[in-house]
Amino acid sequence: MAILVTGSTGTIGTQVLNHLAGHGVEVRALTRSPGKAQFPQHVKAVRGDLTDMDSVRAALDGVSTLFLLVPNVADELTQAMLTLTAAREAGVKGIVYLSVFKGEAYADVPHFAGKHTVERMIEALDLPATILHPAYFIQNDLRLKEPLVNFGAYGMPIGAKGISMVDIRDIGEAAAIELVRRERAPAPLGRETYALVGPDVITGEGAAAIWRDVLGRAVSYGGDDLAATEQRLKAAMPAWLALDMRLMLGRYQSHGAVATADDLARLTRLLGRAPRAYRDFARDAAAQWRKG
Repeated sequence: MAILVTGSTGTIGTQVLNHLAGHGVEVRALTRSPGKAQFPQHVKAVRGDLTDMDSVRAALDGVSTLFLLVPNVADELTQAMLTLTAAREAGVKGIVYLSVFKGEAYADVPHFAGKHTVERMIEALDLPATILHPAYFIQNDLRLKEPLVNFGAYGMPIGAKGISMVDIRDIGEAAAIELVRRERAPAPLGRETYALVGPDVITGEGAAAIWRDVLGRAVSYGGDDLAATEQRLKAAMPAWLALDMRLMLGRYQSHGAVATADDLARLTRLLGRAPRAYRDFARDAAAQWRKG
């Protein structure tokens, strides 16, 4: 039997595939273009698209464990629910679903609310799943290189409440651990939930201070202007998604997304070490930028 990874060519899917190496399990990666995909040697490319249920059913043949990641697309909820239905019908014994941190609380943020609805389906049908709740990805801030380096500005309007940002490498490792655990189990395991978070509570001003230290230059926080952020995001993504992101950032500003001590303790036990810190990421990024 095999593990099937969806979202395999994206940021998180790539991390999951890398962390599955060396575990002695068969790994398949769902992709629209198997001939073009470049995966690690231990990974078999499988043609499929989550909008095409016939291709999903075919890809699930011989699969016992599924990593389900659905990107932020307009029909994300439909794709996730139908893929879970196909996995259930195929007899998949283990699922690891990538949801989002605070999905149950941010009811007005579409991609949060959609992921929480998928969790409700998992619970209602008693599916054998691990649900992962990743916070804001630390590596999202790599996109801020130009304003940080050229203008001394931290431009993500995350506010002053604080968010427990997570390193994408920790997401990939946590997912791989749970996938392998479920794959090796002789029978379906009960549901588990993990918050995937970092050890820091990062605010806008706090992030600017970290970048000031690692870059060795003046860096200020760009402020909380959400309307301007939405307009800027529209240059890189569809207008509906830019609004979705603005709503998420608004919730960060009004409520924050801070991990509990128990969240961190559970993740530390899963990883066998403490999760990575934002300052370490920023220091490494600054060093790379100087080389470049």
